[in-house]
Amino acid sequence: MSISISPATKSVRVTFRGAVIAESAKALDLREGAYGVVKYIPRADVDMSRLVRTSHHTTCPFKGEASYFTIVVEGVSSDNAIWSYEAPLAAVAAIRDHVAFYPSRVDVIEDF
Repeated sequence: MSISISPATKSVRVTFRGAVIAESAKALDLREGAYGVVKYIPRADVDMSRLVRTSHHTTCPFKGEASYFTIVVEGVSSDNAIWSYEAPLAAVAAIRDHVAFYPSRVDVIEDF
């Protein structure tokens, strides 16, 4: 499987229930095989106060173990909407300290 990581060419914003959860000019575009591009956003550019860590974990043979977060805005949650590789494998070390969002679990992930 081929994985490539490059700086995003535009800034990115993620919203849920009208709240900006993340906004960054430093996102990374991760391309993995035939999958679409996934935006990995630095944690420093994410409103971590709106996230709750969950006990859910998955393992990718190419990236390592992913941890998950639920977004909570005004009492409404989007379960396991965000994942992060906190100790990624060496080939994808650039995504350490970044998070990614499931598009179907947020309002919008937009480039601007």
